[in-house]
Amino acid sequence: QVQLVESGGGLVQPGGSLRLSCAASGTIFKIYNMGWYRRAPGKQRELVAVITDVDITVYADSVKGRFPISRDNAKNTVYLHMNDLKPEDTAVYYCNARIRTAVDRDLEVWGQGTLVTVSS
Repeated sequence: QVQLVESGGGLVQPGGSLRLSCAASGTIFKIYNMGWYRRAPGKQRELVAVITDVDITVYADSVKGRFPISRDNAKNTVYLHMNDLKPEDTAVYYCNARIRTAVDRDLEVWGQGTLVTVSS
């Protein structure tokens, strides 16, 4: 069994910063892509940022330059450093990872979500 556990969400004022963390645990042979998605109220889930196992990064245009993504492979953890937060960044943020759990088995795993609220 593999799971992702997120932390770091909360309430922040516009212009503020937060760091989200997501740690993978369980039977892990290798972690490929790790990333963050979000679902704002009344909207569909959207990609925020992804980092591959060779540190290639992809960002949504709306967060490019504000939300750098990084990972610590020794800790099986991915981070989203959220800077200059705006009210439109308010959403539930979900961690996602593609994980090899056996010699011939890959799983796509989702975290439970963490709420980020940007408001004065």
